[in-house]
Amino acid sequence: MSRQICPDESHELLQIGRLVQNQTYAREHKEVRFEHLTLDLIRRAGKNFVVAEVKKSSRALEAARMQLAFYLFELKQMGIDAEGELLFPEEKRRESVVLTPELEEKVVAVKQAVSQVVSQPLPPSPLRNRYCRRCAYGEFCWA
Repeated sequence: MSRQICPDESHELLQIGRLVQNQTYAREHKEVRFEHLTLDLIRRAGKNFVVAEVKKSSRALEAARMQLAFYLFELKQMGIDAEGELLFPEEKRRESVVLTPELEEKVVAVKQAVSQVVSQPLPPSPLRNRYCRRCAYGEFCWA
């Protein structure tokens, strides 16, 4: 996290997400920290690793895909080829995520855009949108 800015750990939605993650997938290796990554679940499938991200719902599906794609990209940069899986236990649903060349390009573009924002001396002015109400970083924008 840039400049050691972290979300509000007591935020209700983060706590619910942790609860869902901890109460499901009991046989999996949970929350594995690997360098700067925190992976929800990891398992072997034959010779491959499968990295899974557990989500409460599929409401923010594109953001969840990009988060998992980022993890797969970073692992690939470390020489680890892995497959990804989004898990939605409350919906009894899962979705496979593969780091295709197109998705890899998208991750690189997003990383560059984030780096540009982070390198600015001051953060951009906040713009209220539909995600603000449920955001664990809200106090940084609206305090």
